[in-house]
Amino acid sequence: MVDDLRKYLNHLLEKVNGLHCILITDRDGVPVVRAVTERAPQLALRPNFISTFGMATDQASKLGLGRNKTIISMYSSYQVIQMNKLPLIITFIGSDNCNTGHILSLESQIEPFLKDLAAVVADAP
Repeated sequence: MVDDLRKYLNHLLEKVNGLHCILITDRDGVPVVRAVTERAPQLALRPNFISTFGMATDQASKLGLGRNKTIISMYSSYQVIQMNKLPLIITFIGSDNCNTGHILSLESQIEPFLKDLAAVVADAP
């Protein structure tokens, strides 16, 4: 199952111009499945960077606007889009000029794979 998902994620990377990485992790930033090109920034793939989303989404949810679904961070050379699919987090890293809307539309394409994956992560000690 994981190998099929990895192949599918690599296929999605090729479809979106400027997308460098699709990373599915648990809440602590531990990678479950990833598809990465050589242009992906290595520091952004580290668990300590990915795990900050969990803290940020918790804080954002305290604003009284409901549960946070997505955080989009724009940097000088990259953009990072993280989606809250607890117990999983999906992280997309693309170039600064990558089409953000196109990346956001990938959520519906990845969603069918997440149910089984989330069950495995939730049952892990």
